[in-house]
Amino acid sequence: MNDSPFLSGEVSDLDVGINTIDDLIEAYKRIGGFQGRYMADAAEVLLSMYNDLNTTVFLSFTGNLISTGLRGLIARFIESGFVDVIITTAGTLDHDIAKSMGGKYYQSYFDVDDIEMSKAGIHRIGNVAVRKEHYGPLIEKFVHSSLEDLSKTREEWGVRELLWELGKRIDDDYSILRAVSKAKVPIYVPGFVDGAFGTAILTYNEMQRTRIGGKQVRIDLLRDEHELMDIVYSSKSLGALIIGGGISKHHVIWWSQFAGGLDYVVYITMAIEWDGSLSGARPKEAITWGKVKPTARQAFVLEDATVVLPILIPYIIKKIGFRKGVRVIN
Repeated sequence: MNDSPFLSGEVSDLDVGINTIDDLIEAYKRIGGFQGRYMADAAEVLLSMYNDLNTTVFLSFTGNLISTGLRGLIARFIESGFVDVIITTAGTLDHDIAKSMGGKYYQSYFDVDDIEMSKAGIHRIGNVAVRKEHYGPLIEKFVHSSLEDLSKTREEWGVRELLWELGKRIDDDYSILRAVSKAKVPIYVPGFVDGAFGTAILTYNEMQRTRIGGKQVRIDLLRDEHELMDIVYSSKSLGALIIGGGISKHHVIWWSQFAGGLDYVVYITMAIEWDGSLSGARPKEAITWGKVKPTARQAFVLEDATVVLPILIPYIIKKIGFRKGVRVIN
């Protein structure tokens, strides 16, 4: 028995009998160090969060993940009811639309010659690559054609409303926009102009401005913020799975403070806290701002999401099955 505040469970040696994801999570609980232990903590917090039927669950992630094969895994997570609200970055929209419109993404390398790569007409996202013609032109064409139709019905849109409509026009089983549109999960992108999607809206309006009878599309960004405010204020409890940092992370915890803070939170990031950045800040720092409750169940995993999510998401789905999500918008 252990009665010291400095000690937790005893470290156990592993054998080779790890055959399932359940075995792996159990192994992480017993090995004691280092990030594996926090993977197990994250799994426990997520199970507690999803078993709390009063909790509205936010999913926050950065757009770079959608350039990888995690896109399909996240779409399945949404379809299985484990996401009530999404907050993400403009890159999510860009990569999702490009892939849905036939854009091909390829495995590449971090240490390529970027000058030669650019000459070859290829964009690089870490060690993922996409040809230039499979990116910007596909996004612009899809956005312009969609706005041509939608502008005939309304002139002013919230970003979330617009994204749901775009999702209806996508025929791709792995699409994030298609998944949120079908499941009626609100998706908010506070920095939506910071990418090809936002620029395509701008170029569409510029084209319409020079056309006789052309109809521009107006974006009401504060409409999304009003929706977020209503969701937060009407929720009995708040939880969040936050992958990466930046604006998508901060927007979740920013709004959470107005309801007293998150009750459950898991951070997954590779950023460090020593530079004082929001991206590397741990959940305990958010307590000082009222964004995470002092009593919150919390976990922090300092690891690459492409390593963590293929373990955690199937584990959660296997343990719980289908979750009836909290319908926050009709």
